[in-house]
Amino acid sequence: MHIEILIEDSSGEKLLQALLPGLLGAQGAPHSWRLHAYKGIGRLQKGLSAAADPAKRMLLDNLPRLLRGYGKTPGIDAVVVILDSDRRDCRDFLAELKAIAENCDPSPKTMFRLAIEEMEAWYFGDETALLKAYPKAKKDIINRYEQDSVCATWEVLADAVYPGGSAAVKKAGWPLPGQIKHEWAEKIGPLLSPDRNVSPSFGKLRDGLRQLIS
Repeated sequence: MHIEILIEDSSGEKLLQALLPGLLGAQGAPHSWRLHAYKGIGRLQKGLSAAADPAKRMLLDNLPRLLRGYGKTPGIDAVVVILDSDRRDCRDFLAELKAIAENCDPSPKTMFRLAIEEMEAWYFGDETALLKAYPKAKKDIINRYEQDSVCATWEVLADAVYPGGSAAVKKAGWPLPGQIKHEWAEKIGPLLSPDRNVSPSFGKLRDGLRQLIS
């Protein structure tokens, strides 16, 4: 099976690069995949014919066009779209996403998965990996985190592992937030255990991918 995987940013791509072999097996043995990172989540367009600028590489803006293209492309068995839910209502958001896929003609086999509220929740889901990557992390902050809660997740992680916490990151401004998210993906991602992870949203990704290739 060959799977095209769409992710909203490059730090998410870095994390998935570390996770996918543990979820799908080695590349090409027998399943293959290709990751596509975008420059932000963007927003769903009104109607399938709504114009979007592909050059801006915003995932949701271009989703109808992308799915129609994949539906016409031989050799693509499934498309997986992985997004942060942020502060959206998850049920409503998933319903909107599924409606886009269902209205594409032809429509590829498409699976949507949401990280609740942000992909950084998946690091909290494996405390063993998190503390191995950051032995000096503030355990009191980690212990106060409620798994998959809407609580400004990346800021909570920064408070736990970054000197000066999220306040220091925000004061420094861009590009530091992006840089530390890449660092987390590089340092924590390879240590994550798919079966140990207690994040419900990660579990849905793990189980969905395994079911997809079964």
